[in-house]
Amino acid sequence: MARVYKKLDFPTEKIRRYLEPGPIVLVSSSWEGQRNIMTMGWHTVMDFSPALVGCVIASSNHSFELLRKSRECVINLPTTALLDAVVGIGTTSGSEIDKFERFALTPESVEGVDAPAIRECHAHFVCRLHDDSLVDKYNFFIWEVVAARVARTPKHPETVHYTGEGLFMVAGKVVSRRSAGLLAMEPS
Repeated sequence: MARVYKKLDFPTEKIRRYLEPGPIVLVSSSWEGQRNIMTMGWHTVMDFSPALVGCVIASSNHSFELLRKSRECVINLPTTALLDAVVGIGTTSGSEIDKFERFALTPESVEGVDAPAIRECHAHFVCRLHDDSLVDKYNFFIWEVVAARVARTPKHPETVHYTGEGLFMVAGKVVSRRSAGLLAMEPS
């Protein structure tokens, strides 16, 4: 039998602790000789074919204009091994430092965009801007993933998920409920 929980009122401005959308990613960008990395925790897969990812990027972020002007980026997936770099990148400004140098990360050229991937990340997803109609109103970018590269192992890496107030959760444990019915629902 499922457990029944007693619930208390909770501050609405802290709901991300329960509703965070996925693992922390590092978004790398480049425009006219400038490059940057930003830590991002708000993104969502919107469609499978074409592969679309939506994300909110604050206009006050140094990356905002680089992304808006270049219309491209690389979304890099760090593991727990990079947690200190993830936090450092998220708490410094690319207008003042080169984050690749400061956090000892290796920029890696990828075909099709000028934005560099981050070699130390488990995966990277090369993106081009698909739809910017919500950028002015909500800072919401919709990216099309045009290429993806993922490390062979581990198949299910330990990723970090931000829950607010400087706290992270670690994902990586896999629980299977695979069945013929579920497999039939997966996109081909």
